[in-house]
Amino acid sequence: MATAKAKQPRKLTSLEALAEAAECLRTLAHPHRLRMIQMLLAGDYTVGELADACQIPSHMASEHLRLMQRCGFLTSRPQGRRRYYDIAEPHLEDILGCVESRFGGGKR
Repeated sequence: MATAKAKQPRKLTSLEALAEAAECLRTLAHPHRLRMIQMLLAGDYTVGELADACQIPSHMASEHLRLMQRCGFLTSRPQGRRRYYDIAEPHLEDILGCVESRFGGGKR
């Protein structure tokens, strides 16, 4: 008679860490923010370029970028009169890969 294989218990993450993760995932859970992350994984962009790609006004794009910076997903640097944004969190590529794999878009 075959015996059931015992599952190895998974190391559980603290509830405090999971609360922080949930807050950051809520921040990502917006189509314009996901589009911006897709673009920024390919290179650095200005607020205006990101706003154009999302078909939203620059002030709205700035707010989305500010929220993602607050979670530590992005950094920015001034260059002349423009500010360029780039990815600070390397795990975003894996997260977007899962989203693209499940919902379309494929790999970059």
